[in-house]
Amino acid sequence: MTLTPTPADKFTFGLWTVGYAGNDPFGGPTRAPLDVVHVVEKLAELGAYGLTFHDDDLFAFGSTEAERRAQIERLKAALAATGLKTPMITTNLFSHPVFKDGGFTSNDRSVRRFALRKVLRNLDLAAELGATTFVMWGGREGAEYDAAKDIRAALERYREAVNLLGQYVVDKGYDIRFAIEPKPNEPRGDILLPTVGHALAFIETLERPEMVGLNPEVGHEQMAGLNFATAIAQALYHGKLFHIDLNGQRGIKYDQDLVFGHGDLHNAFALVDLLENGGPGGSQTYTGPRHFDYKPSRTEDETGVWVSAAANMKTYLLLKERAAAFRADPEVQEALVAAKVPDLSLPTVGTDEGYAGLLADASAFEEFDADGYFNANGFNFVRLQQLATEHLLGAR
Repeated sequence: MTLTPTPADKFTFGLWTVGYAGNDPFGGPTRAPLDVVHVVEKLAELGAYGLTFHDDDLFAFGSTEAERRAQIERLKAALAATGLKTPMITTNLFSHPVFKDGGFTSNDRSVRRFALRKVLRNLDLAAELGATTFVMWGGREGAEYDAAKDIRAALERYREAVNLLGQYVVDKGYDIRFAIEPKPNEPRGDILLPTVGHALAFIETLERPEMVGLNPEVGHEQMAGLNFATAIAQALYHGKLFHIDLNGQRGIKYDQDLVFGHGDLHNAFALVDLLENGGPGGSQTYTGPRHFDYKPSRTEDETGVWVSAAANMKTYLLLKERAAAFRADPEVQEALVAAKVPDLSLPTVGTDEGYAGLLADASAFEEFDADGYFNANGFNFVRLQQLATEHLLGAR
C-alpha cells in the first residue's frame, strides 16, 4: 500500500483550512492570506482530490456580482487546469455581525430571510460547480442565556429553513443532498443540534428526510466527551453518513482542529478501520470524500501549512495500512472470536421463536448459570485492544 496520496483516495480540504491565517480570540493573523488559485495548485501537487469552501471564503461578504463572478471564474479555471473537484460547498452564516444571533434561527425575522437568500444563491453555485453535498454547520444557531431563545420555536424555524431549501433543490432538479454538521458549543455557549444523535432525531421531522444526512466532525463529537468512531457507526447504521470532517482533538476543550491523528490516535485508528474495513466482507463502509477540516497551527509559516496538509493525508494512509494489517492478522481474527464480536450479529431471539419461545426456553433463564460469570467467562477485550495497539505502533 502506497503512502503517496492520489486523487483516488478522495482527500479534500476546505479553503478555510489551509487558508487559515492563524488568528484566534487572543491574537491576530500570523500568516498572509492565500489566493484560491495558489491553493488549488498546491493541493493538486500534494495529491488531493478536491477543494471545498464557504461562499465568503471565495469572495468577500458584500461583494458585487461582478466581483463574485470574477472569483468564481478564476476558481473554475484553476479546477479545470488541475483536475481538482468541488464535491461539497457550504455557506457562512456565522462570521458577519448580522448573524450574531444565528441565521436560520435568529430571533430577528429579517435576518432569517436574509440567511435563506444567501444560502439559496450558494445552492445555485454548488450546482454550477458540480457539488453534490451541501453542508450546514449552525455555529451561531444557539444561545448563551436560557430565557433568550425559545428552543422549540428555534427548532421549528430550523426545520422550516431546511424544508424550504430541500424544496428548492427538488424544483431546480439539482443533484444535491444536505449534510448537517453537529457541534455542542463554540462560538455559541450552546449550539442547536449539538451531537450526531440530536441531528438524527431532527432529520426525522423533516419533509424530505431522505435528502438530509450528517457531516460529523472528529473534534465536535470529542468536545462533548463522545466517541467519534461510535458516532460514525451510528450514522452509518441509519444510512446518514453523507460527508465526514477529519481532524484531531485532545480532550474536552475548545475546538482544536489539529491534524488528523494528532489527537486521540487510538480512536483515529478505529475510525479508519471502520470506514475502510467495516462493511460486509471487509469492504468500505463509506466511499465519499475524506475531508480534512483542520487548521494549520498559527505557529507555522506557509511552508508549514503545506507540511500539515500533507500530514493529514499521510496519517490517514498510514492508519489505513495498519488497519488492513490488523484485519489480516490470524491472531486478531482468533481474538475477535474469543471476544465474541461475531456473535453480536446473531439475533438474540430466533426468527420464528418470539417471546413465547423465549419464555419456554428454560436454558435462557431458569437453568442459566448467571453466577458462572463471577471470576470466569471473561470477554478478552484487553487482549484485542493490545493487538490493535501493537499494529498501530507497527510492532506486528
